Amino acid sequence: MKKIITISREFCSGGHTIAELLSKILDVPFYDRELIELASQQSGLSPEFIKSNEQKISSGLMYNLLLSSSCTVPNSSGMSNGISTKPTLPLPDQVFNAQRTVIMELAKKGPCIILGRCADYILKHCEEIDKKELMNVFVYAPFEDRVHRFMEQEGVDLAAAEKEIKQRDKHRANHYSTFTEQTWGKREYYDLLINSSLLGIDATARLIADIVKQA
Repeated sequence: MKKIITISREFCSGGHTIAELLSKILDVPFYDRELIELASQQSGLSPEFIKSNEQKISSGLMYNLLLSSSCTVPNSSGMSNGISTKPTLPLPDQVFNAQRTVIMELAKKGPCIILGRCADYILKHCEEIDKKELMNVFVYAPFEDRVHRFMEQEGVDLAAAEKEIKQRDKHRANHYSTFTEQTWGKREYYDLLINSSLLGIDATARLIADIVKQA
C-alpha cells in the first residue's frame, strides 16, 4: 500500500473533495490549508501573507542563483570582507521553501495526503522518502464540466467562469514550471492521471483508494 499520496489537480476538477474523501476512506491525515499555518510557524511569515503569495511567481533565475554553490563563502560571522553574504530570497521563494520544508517533514512522519504545492516534485526528489511508498496523482476533468461546476458553486455566468478557470490553471502551471522546471499535468511526472468526470467525485475517490491499497 502506498502511504504518501500527493494530489495535483486542475481548478474545479473536484480534486480537493476527492482528496478529502480519500483521507476518510484510508484514514490518513489530509493537508491543504493546514500547510499555510505550518509554513507560517516554520518561516515566521504570517498565514495571510503566505496565502496571498503561495502561487505568485518570482524570478526563476534569481531562485536558482541564490541556491547555487557559487556564492562567496562567508566567515563565521556571516560576513565576507565586511559585507553580508547571506542570500535573501524573493518573498515568493521564501514561501515556497517554507512549504517545501513542511511537506517533507509531514511525509517523513508517516502516511498522509498532500494537496498541490508541487508536493509531487518535492517528495520525488527528497532522499529521505521511500519512493515505493509515494504515489503522485493528477486529477483533471473536461473544461466544460469544470465551468459548469464553478457556475453552480459560485453563482457566476458562463464568461466569468471560463475566465476564472483559465486564469487559475495558468497560475498553477506557471508556479509549477517556475519551481520544478517541469510541465504541470504532464503524464510522465505522475503515477496516476484520472478524469473525475468519468465516474464522478465519490467513485473517483474510491477508485484511487483501491489503487493505493493494491499498489
